Amino acid sequence: MTTILPLPEGPSIFRDDEPVIQSNPLLPGAVSPRFGDRACWDFNGVLRKARNRPGAAMRVLLRGLDGEWNLLARELAMIWFNPRHPKLLERGIHLKPTPHSPLTVVGRIGHLRALAVFAAERGLPQQPAQWADQDFQDYVDHRCDSGDSLSVLGHIHVIKALHRLRGTLACGGLPRDPWPGKSPNAVAKVPVVVPLRTPVISPQTWFPLVKAAWTYIEVFAPDILRASVLWRRLRDQARPVPMEEADRLIHAWLADPASRVPLHPDGSIYWSLLGYMAGISVRRAHAFSPGNAPGRDRRAAVERLVAAGRTQFGLLNEMTIVHRPHGGTGPWHQGLTPRSLRWEAIALRDACYLFVAALSMMRDCEIREITKGSVVEHFGSPAVKSVKEKLDPDLPVKHWWITEPVAQAIDVASQLSQHEHLAFGSPRHENEGFISGHVPLRFRLHVNELRHVTGLPELPDEHVTPHMFRRTMALLTRDHPGSEIAVGMQLKHVAARALANRTTQGYMDHDPKWARHLAHAIVERRLRRLQDLFDADTRGETIGFGPGADRMREAFAAVRHQAEQLRSTGQAQRGDVRVEHDLLARTRISVRFGKLNHCTMNDDDPTGAKCIEDAVVPDGHRGPLIDRCQPSRCANSVIAPEHLPIWKAEHASLTRLRETPGIAAGRRAHLDAQLHEVDLVIRRTRP
Repeated sequence: MTTILPLPEGPSIFRDDEPVIQSNPLLPGAVSPRFGDRACWDFNGVLRKARNRPGAAMRVLLRGLDGEWNLLARELAMIWFNPRHPKLLERGIHLKPTPHSPLTVVGRIGHLRALAVFAAERGLPQQPAQWADQDFQDYVDHRCDSGDSLSVLGHIHVIKALHRLRGTLACGGLPRDPWPGKSPNAVAKVPVVVPLRTPVISPQTWFPLVKAAWTYIEVFAPDILRASVLWRRLRDQARPVPMEEADRLIHAWLADPASRVPLHPDGSIYWSLLGYMAGISVRRAHAFSPGNAPGRDRRAAVERLVAAGRTQFGLLNEMTIVHRPHGGTGPWHQGLTPRSLRWEAIALRDACYLFVAALSMMRDCEIREITKGSVVEHFGSPAVKSVKEKLDPDLPVKHWWITEPVAQAIDVASQLSQHEHLAFGSPRHENEGFISGHVPLRFRLHVNELRHVTGLPELPDEHVTPHMFRRTMALLTRDHPGSEIAVGMQLKHVAARALANRTTQGYMDHDPKWARHLAHAIVERRLRRLQDLFDADTRGETIGFGPGADRMREAFAAVRHQAEQLRSTGQAQRGDVRVEHDLLARTRISVRFGKLNHCTMNDDDPTGAKCIEDAVVPDGHRGPLIDRCQPSRCANSVIAPEHLPIWKAEHASLTRLRETPGIAAGRRAHLDAQLHEVDLVIRRTRP
């Protein structure tokens, strides 16, 4: 073990009795660690901790750092926790006002510890101020050789902090910057905007994993929730009673025609569960002991019920029937006993978590902050409220638009959770949590172990992390019209427009794993949507409004006319709708489906496309410029019936904003212009 030599002692600008946390609100009743504490600063129960972080992330460990190294670590941590401390301002140190999180400080103190170890191993002077610039460069090179260059940035930040904060450190800090005029990224030779390193989940894993999670939520959850409620009620009602009272309760239960003897999956009688069903706590389970005559009599009476066929496996008499992988049908579980119910409840909680992570694009920490009853309506669409943590010290409550299945998953998780407030808590005890990173592996192992009974697809052995769901869904949505804006909003990356945000673009980058699948799936999906419109038009329903809709109706009429000609000549059977659908697939009908309107622009003849008027079209680009779409004025725009509620909700929202008292004239004029455009869209839908 390397011995870290102490630095020379010196006075500090901070008092030993001074509280460490002065710039963050403390939890109720909490007491902050003191600057003079030399072993550990534990912030568990002192500062708010993200639900997905372990307790170790809230502890600044100072053990192993002796003398001035220990003091230097405490001083740096004190400054990072209190960047506007009066002693810093007195010395002309003006840092950003936002305090660092304990997780960041823990990491940087670890970097300082590594620096001290490097000095001891290389025999460098005890004071970093006496090091040569090449010594620091050798340290950075050593760290690069030990890992990737991105991890070195934190070490360089710590070294530069020794120079920047030199007037506040007892050891004097560094009199010069080892890399003057260079940023940490330039020193580590890392680009300022690094490529997103989060991989996507492959299609071979994504589809069976999401399907398995949804099957648990949609098919298995009612049985699991029903069994959980029943088991909780049995435990609450059961009580230790004298043997005479136990005998009366057992005979009353046996005489009830609705009573069924619970069995283990192997067919043996589940005596302890039977005692709970009769109202007797497990401590009186020896009422069925074969070691005495009354016990043998009770066992014989129970066995007569078994012989009569009045049995059930576990807690439930009936469970949902599923199709098995190798043919046949049967219950999805061999029998929900109290023991197996525990694991199935955890699997259901994990399924809800994975499904929400996959289809909401929320971060792990934000999902873990979802509270019970947080699904609301936001601007006319279902949304979930949670806390946005990343890059936002105020932790504001934000809304994430979600689909109805995601809302159902959150509701199921809330029913399972024993936590007073959190939707994703433990299904067993209120204070128990779970490690998010373990969920994908645990769910995969559970599904694969029981798939011969549940009928679920086999989940491939692929490493999956919660953040990969967010990355994969961003990739999947990029090919929809306007997706670069929608994904930017959903990922909560604030930008003037989504295309200007480099991080959002990184999330949406193509991946070879999905390229072929997406190309085929998008074509198939568009054809199905086109077939739905064709069938609706054939039934005489309104498929849309505007010139673009008129052209679609003309194309559909031509398809129907051609199909009739084929039938009249005997080349097609009458009454077979597949004739029209086959012709539709071969007909070149240009349509791009969107959330606010559909675009029928023909790439070869873009007449009337407002988006490309007076626009600089990039070389090689074909199709519309989505960010310049003008649904109210374009001859290619189709306003479908499903779009109308959105436009009407926008009209109502703008009207309310315009009526705000004291609104500025410029703001009112801008709202008037927006209202005019919305009115033009709505007028198109009127006869």
